[in-house]
Amino acid sequence: MPVQILKEKFTGTVQEVVLGATKEEGGTRAYTVKLGGSSTLPFLQYEGSIPNRPVIAFEVWDVKPDWNPCFEPYYGDVWNDPAAWAKKAEELGADVIYLKLKGADPELENSKTPEDCAKVVKAILENTGAPLMVEGPGHPEKDNEVLQAVGEAAAGENIALGAAEKDNYRSIAAAAMMGKHCVIARSPVDINILKQLNIMITEMGIAPDKIICDPMSSGLGYGIEYSYSIMERSRWGALIGDKMMALPVVCLAGSEAWRAKEANAPLEEAGPGWGEQKPRGIMWFIWLLTG
Repeated sequence: MPVQILKEKFTGTVQEVVLGATKEEGGTRAYTVKLGGSSTLPFLQYEGSIPNRPVIAFEVWDVKPDWNPCFEPYYGDVWNDPAAWAKKAEELGADVIYLKLKGADPELENSKTPEDCAKVVKAILENTGAPLMVEGPGHPEKDNEVLQAVGEAAAGENIALGAAEKDNYRSIAAAAMMGKHCVIARSPVDINILKQLNIMITEMGIAPDKIICDPMSSGLGYGIEYSYSIMERSRWGALIGDKMMALPVVCLAGSEAWRAKEANAPLEEAGPGWGEQKPRGIMWFIWLLTG
């Protein structure tokens, strides 16, 4: 007796967002990437269409990072030069460069100015061909200043600026509009704030095809299952026709995985049952990335 596989029928589609601009489009990128576009849940191709594969971004800092020493053999030769680091990431297969402007943190003794950050972005754009996403230092006032300068420096390149949050989105959204860029809208693992923030950003005049959601991910112990459920509810909302949830998602799995004790604790501290630190950290990251 044949088995009939039940299929869910959806009415909505995830909004497509294009990142980057080629020479013909007014930028200098070697190619663009398309995010979103799915009409079904992940891995359920038999129920709908998934036209664009997930895009892999490599994280780059504008200063030497405080990462686990196991990264030094791979990036130690370039992480004092963000342009060279971005180029190396591209050579290793990055679809997108995700630049974190940590050097502009006002709590640092030699905090970089917005002009310094703009120069870093220009150098990376001149040295690479991949689309670019740029995140500020994480301090509201400095984020506004830095991302305004970055948006002007990268005008026409259609980069993504972030992170725009509920209490600090207007200046970042304005900078994105002025430079014709995309916005990374970050919400704190909260489905209601995710939708509300998207509404507020669109009310400023930014089209949905210029918004990328960052619902945030959390490591084990706090509730990675809760992070997944927020992403799933957002995608489900998109597929049943909610336009303000129908936006592609960026997940910063790397920073969440590698800041966990389980990824960093040395063997002598963790005990033999945990295994060697380096392969354990890599496995921890892969597990978080794939869910």
